[in-house]
Amino acid sequence: MKKILLSLSVILVLTSCDPKLLGDIATTVLEQAASGGALTDAQIGSGLKEALNIGISNGVDVLSAENGYYQSAYKILLPPEAQKITQRLSKVPGFSDVEEVLLKKINRGAEDAAVRAKPIFVSALRNMTFTDAKNILLGESNAATTYLNTNTYNNLYSEFNPVIVKSLDKFSARQYWRNIVKNYNKIPLVNKVNPELDQYITDEALKGLFSMVELKEKDIRSNISSRTSDVLRKVFALQDQGAQLNGGN
Repeated sequence: MKKILLSLSVILVLTSCDPKLLGDIATTVLEQAASGGALTDAQIGSGLKEALNIGISNGVDVLSAENGYYQSAYKILLPPEAQKITQRLSKVPGFSDVEEVLLKKINRGAEDAAVRAKPIFVSALRNMTFTDAKNILLGESNAATTYLNTNTYNNLYSEFNPVIVKSLDKFSARQYWRNIVKNYNKIPLVNKVNPELDQYITDEALKGLFSMVELKEKDIRSNISSRTSDVLRKVFALQDQGAQLNGGN
């Protein structure tokens, strides 16, 4: 009975509270329960964790590949104060393409570091409770990603930032930036600057990573062919059922 009530509560939230629709779905759920088809607490939790694992793995794989950041919608751009420096310096002989060279270096650093995010995400999934999973299933199309952001961001940042720094140094991005600032400060009558980019790049890299996970979560919620296991199909079928009946009324 507890499982039946849980399934009905999930449906109540997913179906805009239309009485006829609720009645139709409730009947279906009760029929499933009678035949042993109702979802268990463990299935709901397992399905949500599997969906998140897929989103995490795909997001990390895409962004950690060459040009995963640099030639994608998640390309890390310079903050406005840094753009002012590169634009001014681009007029100096030998620095005409200074901004694009720097952008390539910092995005290569982010790609190199992205793979290190996966174990931190996976650790957060182990701590997900059934209440967490239920709230995610009942939530918005990005509820799982929001959960990850809330529960992993601080740990991700603390571990990701030194990795970003190391990766930036691997591609000489920070040294290149220091050279940019040094040459900029030689320009007469400019205010001497030396803005720090490490924190900004870390934030932007993580923003792109969470965006990729959110994209995959929405795909699993809306695209049946993206549900590659029985658990995923069972857990997210409730949403499909509600959408189909809504379309028929």
